[in-house]
Amino acid sequence: MNRLLAEFLGTFGLVLAGTGAIVINQVSGGVITHPGIALTFGLVVMSMIYAFGEISGAHFNPAVTLGFFVAGRFPGARVAPYILVQCLAALAASGLLHLLFPENGTLGATLPAGSSLQSLILETVLTFFLMLVVLRVSSGAKEKSITAGLAVGGVVALEAMFAGPISGASMNPARSLGPSLVSGHLEHLWIYLVGTVLGAALAVPVARWLEESIPPIPTP
Repeated sequence: MNRLLAEFLGTFGLVLAGTGAIVINQVSGGVITHPGIALTFGLVVMSMIYAFGEISGAHFNPAVTLGFFVAGRFPGARVAPYILVQCLAALAASGLLHLLFPENGTLGATLPAGSSLQSLILETVLTFFLMLVVLRVSSGAKEKSITAGLAVGGVVALEAMFAGPISGASMNPARSLGPSLVSGHLEHLWIYLVGTVLGAALAVPVARWLEESIPPIPTP
């Protein structure tokens, strides 16, 4: 229960701050700006990893949970409960934003600016690199590394900075699911479910190959 509560709180904070930055930027006439939104996502991910990483592993993302499972770093019995609480947390955060800003029509939902294929490819590639970094700097079950929060938060901010205007830079099925369901914008949700999960899955064999290809340090 402690792990699930940590995942709920971390995912709630991520979606509330990240999509909240989008909503507040819209209602305030662009005060936060796009770089500010990207930094908000990166900073909240970093903060939540440091707050809850030692308890739950700080996934806050169904694609990351599935990636850890495929990599053999996370027990199968915990996959469904983790994904369930992550999605519930995203829905709760979007519900709160809807309560606070009922006039906002999208609540920070990820919507493609171009073609569906363009955003699908972008989301796959973005999540691939996010998952690759996550696998290289963290364990999956518990996270105590001082560098994990900086590395993962930095990747999220970086990818949101350059890809956000095109695909929304979701990299997270729960982050897209919450605002899409609450706002009723479901027409493009499949992009952010398929692309993120596919990207995370593709990162696993690459991370494994990289680990196996590292030569041992010669002994003197």
